[in-house]
Order: sequence, then structure tokens, then C-alpha cells
Amino acid sequence: MRTALAAGALASIICGMAMAGPVPGPPRAVTDPRSIVSQTGPAAPPVAIPDLYLNRASLGAAWSPDGKWVVVSANLSGRYNLWKYPTAGGAPIQLTHSDDRQSGMTISPDGKWVVFQSDHGGDEMYDLYAVPLAGGEVVDLTNTPTVSETGARFSPDGKLLAFAAKAKTSPISNVAVMDMGSHAVRSLTHEPTLDNRWEPAAWTLDSKALIANRGDVGSTSGGIWRLDLRGGAPKPVSSPAVKARISAVDLSPDGRQLSITSNQKGGVDQAALLDLKDGKLTWLAPSPWEQQGGSFSPDGASVMISTDADGRADLSAYNLRGGRVLKAPLPEGFNAEAGGGGSPFASDGRLLVGHDASNTPFDYWVLDRAGKAPRLTNFAAPGLDPARLPVSHIVHYKSQDGTVISAILSVPFNLKRDGSAPGVVIPHGGPTGQTTDRFSRLAVALSSRGYVVIQPNPRGSTGYGEAFQKANHKDLGGGDLIDEVYAAKFLSATGYVNPKKIGVTGGSYGGFMTLMAVGKTPDVWAAGVSMYGIINWYEMLKHEDASLQAYQRSLIGDPVADKAVYDADSPMTYIKQAKAPLLILQGENDIRVPRGQAAEVVATLKGVGATVDVHYYPEEGHGFAKRENQIDSLQRTIDWFDKYLK
Repeated sequence: MRTALAAGALASIICGMAMAGPVPGPPRAVTDPRSIVSQTGPAAPPVAIPDLYLNRASLGAAWSPDGKWVVVSANLSGRYNLWKYPTAGGAPIQLTHSDDRQSGMTISPDGKWVVFQSDHGGDEMYDLYAVPLAGGEVVDLTNTPTVSETGARFSPDGKLLAFAAKAKTSPISNVAVMDMGSHAVRSLTHEPTLDNRWEPAAWTLDSKALIANRGDVGSTSGGIWRLDLRGGAPKPVSSPAVKARISAVDLSPDGRQLSITSNQKGGVDQAALLDLKDGKLTWLAPSPWEQQGGSFSPDGASVMISTDADGRADLSAYNLRGGRVLKAPLPEGFNAEAGGGGSPFASDGRLLVGHDASNTPFDYWVLDRAGKAPRLTNFAAPGLDPARLPVSHIVHYKSQDGTVISAILSVPFNLKRDGSAPGVVIPHGGPTGQTTDRFSRLAVALSSRGYVVIQPNPRGSTGYGEAFQKANHKDLGGGDLIDEVYAAKFLSATGYVNPKKIGVTGGSYGGFMTLMAVGKTPDVWAAGVSMYGIINWYEMLKHEDASLQAYQRSLIGDPVADKAVYDADSPMTYIKQAKAPLLILQGENDIRVPRGQAAEVVATLKGVGATVDVHYYPEEGHGFAKRENQIDSLQRTIDWFDKYLK
């Protein structure tokens, strides 16, 4: 039985990667790899790549005030445009037509206008636009090529629009308001530092003030403030003396309490209520898992809590009178509030939620007071049967230093435990992100073709507490790469996977991890596909947006003072050692990873005679938004792995 990596490979991993003791996280039992079973299922052909993109996707949704419509950003036409869905049933109606992605919707209290944000060719410089809910011409409200406006929210009286505004050359954002009559804009905050940003959270009931969040770019600390529209300095709502992460989510219907999320209790995000009169915090349903405070019901009787339990997100309602916690009757997987720049609740108490799972594509559901949850949208491709797709497993394994790592595993049907199957490790983006139990076209495409797929949440991931999230700072592609390598070990230890047929692929930081993997641990991998992966931190710092520069510094420090860290954490330091055939997929307009970085990797590898290929996508940024490019990139990935792993 081939269950271990080659001694030489493991030695090359350990060399120069000294690790301390285990990183703390929620308690989890380690999974016996031999307990993983390939289920016997009906013979099914691989899911066709174009069919996977007949599964539509969404970038958000928002209720109309009368509850008769839900406006959805969806790629029904192959572009993320706005559509309105009648909640009583019937076909959706297209509101906008554009090649650029549109999201961040909020609807005016009178129900006349839908405000949304859109960038240009993936450049991440957003303007705010308005379109009549009844249909009509789109109006560019801001038209500011050098300022990006996002996160719009209407005041209760509908006269003002609050949003976050970020200058192209600045790393931070401030809160601004627009008069909807004159379209005049004024800033409510004037952040003096270069490492804190503001965003609007909720309006007061009288429309005279805003509750806003201010937090550092590294998401390690923050507080809640009140912004008076009559003028004056921002006033703290949460205690400035508390050095923790705290943010407001919603204001109660009586205006007395805020629903908040904070990690000041043990370094793990938890849901709480903040009394605006005395500043008292009331923790709602403490859990070892990270939580998010949610929205208040329209009658003020309950507040929602979202719990991220090891990559599966549950919604619960906390009864404010009795303290009972009632879990929403939704299928297992990923469940989240959906409300855009407004409430996820309709005025009659219906709750709009988004749901998907490993074998079930995303859709919006409407949960009523009786616990019934009819599906509003139907994004799934015709004929896609969840029963014919492998289900996911949440597994746990120990990394080199004993740190417990969680991962999502997809095992194809009808495999023999003979060590012959190919496997693929998929690192996630971020690094401050998390792979959750959601429908992944990449994982489905691979697992339906006989690949055993594992998606780890290595150190640096969110969802497992602050200490875990910070554990890869100034060590990107170090300890977290070892965690990915031990995911490959887990695959081979199941007895299904050939350790010489394991590939690695990911996008953004997952692409960076792919590049680090093939260069720094070359004997582990048989093939790699890097999608818009970070290649050289020095060059990235020169070209990326100012806010991303600040985020990068929060992760790996200053390029002069921490030069050794930059060198150790850059794929270009190791890429000449790569042995695995490497494919690079890159957007032409990527402001985070410019095309030149991908070209540098290709030239370097060709210079040492390595196997490498690259494809560039015009009019795409950091990630591919156009359906034809999504299909093409996934097909290229599958073809690459089929060629080198099968």
C-alpha cells in the first residue's frame, strides 16, 4: 500500500521550514484516512464543463420594500447583470444589460430605484449606478474614474445614500453620503491614518446619523462609531480601550441595540448585542466556532446568528424575549442571509437566504414564518442530479507540527482502494479566507472525472480563531504550504490515491500556493495549474491597488525592513526547482497580479527547460467573470491534469 510520500520529498519539505508547536483551534477529532469510503453509485459520465456553467451564479440580492420582488445580480445571460424575480412566482425580468459585473444592490424605501455598483473590465474601480425598479435607463450616480464607491445603503427616509469611498491611490476608505435630490456628495469621515478604513453599517431610525465600522486593513482590530450628519467628529459607540475586532451589523427596530460581531472574547468571532445606552455587551449563543451577528426581524422579536461550524454555515434565530436559539430548517451545507444593502427580511417576516452544498448549486430560498422554504431561483443546469455527484466529507488531519487542519474531501463513486486514482489539492484564496462546503465547479469537474479532491483550510485561514488566522504572518508559503503537503499525504493514506499522481491548483493566493508548491516542494506534485497566482511580492507591491499594498504589508511587513521575509515568501525564489508541468491562466487587466508577473514565470521556466504553458484572457481582471472564459479556463485545467495525472 502506497501511503507515504517519498523520503526525499519529505526531507525537502522539512529542510529550512522549522515550525513551532501546534497552532490552537477548535477541538476536532483526527480522521482515519482508511475510514474514507468511495460510495457505490450509479454509473454517470463526467459532468460536461459547459453544463457546469449552465449553473448560474449570483453576486447578491435585495428585497423590494413591498416584498413583491427580489432583485438579483445573476449571470443568466453570461454576464452579471440585474434581474428582478417575482416572489409570487414567474419568470425573472432583466433590468440591466452590460458586459461589466454589477452587484451591491440596495433599493430605495419608496421602491422606485435600485442602486448598484459596477467596475470596468475587472479594474475594481466601482461607480454607483441607479436603475428604476420598474425598468428604464441606467444613471451613473458618481462617475468618478479615480474613486471607487461601494456598499451603498439608503437612509430610512430615502433622501440620502451612504457608501464607502476609496481613492485609487489610497489604501483606505471613508464614509460618504449623497443627496439623492442633487446628487451632491460629502464625506463624513476623514481618516488620518493609512491603515484604517471605514464603511457604513446602519442608519439611525431618524436618518440623522450613521452607525459605521472602522477597522484596520489586516482585519485584526476595529470599532463602531456614530457619524452625525449635522457635523462634528465621529463618536465611539464601542469602547476604544478594547483592542479587538468589533463591527456592527444591524440596528434593532426600536433603535436601542446593535447586532454585532466581535472576537474580544477569546479571539474567536462571536455574535452579541450592544446596548446603545450603557454600552453593555450581551453574548448570544457562545460557541467554539466562529459566528457572525445577523439582522433583526422586522418585529424586533429575534436576531439572526450565522455559525461557521468547520466550513458549514448554519443560520439560527435568537429569540430576544426567551433566549431560545432556533436553527433554520435548511439543508446542510452553506446557508447565509441575503439582503444586499438592506434587510434580508421582507416586511412580513419572510427571510431571504442563499443556500448551496458540495453537490447542490447555489440558489436563493425564501423562508417563511411557518418554516417552509420554497426556492426562489433555479440556477441549476437542466438535468444536473445531485444524487449523481459525490458528496463532501469534512476531514481532519495533523500537519507536521501537530496542528489540526480541516479540509473538504470529495471522493468519486466506485473507486477501488488500490492506490491508482489521481488526486488534486486545491488551496484557497486569501490567505485570510476559508474553503466552505459549497458547490465548486472545479471540485465537481474533477471528482466526476475520477480525481479525489481535497480542499484544505491551512493556518492563515479564517473560521478557526484569531491565533490560527495569524499563524502564517511573515511565513506565507511556509507552514501553510506544509499543511497543503500533508493534505497530499492524507490523500495517499486513504489507499485510493497514487502519491505520484497528485496535482495542485488554485486561484489568487491559491495560485501563489500552487507556485510555491511546485517550486519549494517539487517532488510532491505531478502537475500544477496556477490561476492569477501571486508570483513576486516586490513587483506586486509596485503595481497593486493602495489598499492591497497595505494588506500585503500587514501580512509580510515592509519590503526593506523585512527583505528576508519577502525573498523567502516569493515563488520566484524557488520556481527554477519546479519539476511538475505548470499551466498559468491570467487576466489581462488584473490589478493585483499584473500580466508581466505571469510572463516572468513562463520565461524563467522555459529558460531551465521546464514544461510550462500560459493563457491570457482579455478584458478580465483578478478572476474570470465572463462565462466563455470561465468555461475555457476550467477546460484547460481539466485537460492539463488529464494529460499529466492520468
